[in-house]
Amino acid sequence: MDILDALRSRISTRGFLDKPVSEATIRAILDDARWAPSGGNLQPWKVHVVAGEARQAIIDAVKAKMEADPFGDENAFPVYPEELWDPYRSRRYAVGEQMYDILAIPREDKAGRFGQVLKNFEFFDAPVGLFFTIDPRMNPNQWAHLGMFIYAVTLAAEGHGLATCMQEAWTRFTKTVGSALGLPEDEQVYCGMALGYADPEAPLNTMRTERAEVDEIAKFRGF
Repeated sequence: MDILDALRSRISTRGFLDKPVSEATIRAILDDARWAPSGGNLQPWKVHVVAGEARQAIIDAVKAKMEADPFGDENAFPVYPEELWDPYRSRRYAVGEQMYDILAIPREDKAGRFGQVLKNFEFFDAPVGLFFTIDPRMNPNQWAHLGMFIYAVTLAAEGHGLATCMQEAWTRFTKTVGSALGLPEDEQVYCGMALGYADPEAPLNTMRTERAEVDEIAKFRGF
């Protein structure tokens, strides 16, 4: 796939086919993505790939944690600022409403909306899950480099005919996931990712979120 096509066609896929992905294909994706930019060439990222029983073990561990502590949050920092301001608040609200409109789940159907949230913790039925980790002693700069690596993984996956969904939802269970993966103290889970073949019949895979125009996000000087 052409890189420009991949940039414009990639979405957060939330419906996957029951079709396995080979280890060889995942290795090829990571072999491409490892060339992502890295300040000082630190390459501060690690990735843990789960499928089959290993994938199910993560799902089961998080399910058990939610049942034992429904309101618990293991993350060291919130995914979003607690008092989000505009235009960011409006953008976040709009994408949520767009998603639930496609699914025909009204605002008053709290159970239905919560059920959709829970699908995060089953990788939206994708056969492969990835967890990206970083040494918590790293600075914000290195977290940015980790983000570039994660994005490189999504683009490489597109090039191999696969779809992804980056999932910050897993950050709520960083310790549970880390324990299930047997991570050392110098690895902190940042986020997860669902990986597989997109289900063309899944309603949410028709969803395209809006993006701010160039003039809204950029200032040009000296031209």
